[in-house]
Amino acid sequence: MLYQLEIGRGDVAEVLESYWTIEFDESEPAVPEVVAFARGLVEGTAAALDTIDPLIAASAEHWKIGRMAAVDRQVLRMAVYELRRGTTPAAVVINEALELARAYSGEDAVGFVNGVLDAVRRRLAQDD
Repeated sequence: MLYQLEIGRGDVAEVLESYWTIEFDESEPAVPEVVAFARGLVEGTAAALDTIDPLIAASAEHWKIGRMAAVDRQVLRMAVYELRRGTTPAAVVINEALELARAYSGEDAVGFVNGVLDAVRRRLAQDD
């Protein structure tokens, strides 16, 4: 859903609505708890980009956010949102982000995402 937002496939409400309409039907409806969790991640990430992107930029040595692969950028943004929110342990957030990078980007992205998220985690720990 964040990728759809990135490539301009509508605003947050449109993307959320179209995803659940396209991906699921009446014979196999989406689980309400999953929908709520995903909605919270997408809405929260999209709303906090002005604080998320500077953290990523400061933690990604020699990389500008606009030059990162779109999928990697969205994985990083969502993970940073979750790290800042603090309701899920950092190790779990980072591990899930690595799985997303591995599945949707590529093996080279895994090390990049891991390094950036670890640097963000350390920055956030310093700020506490």
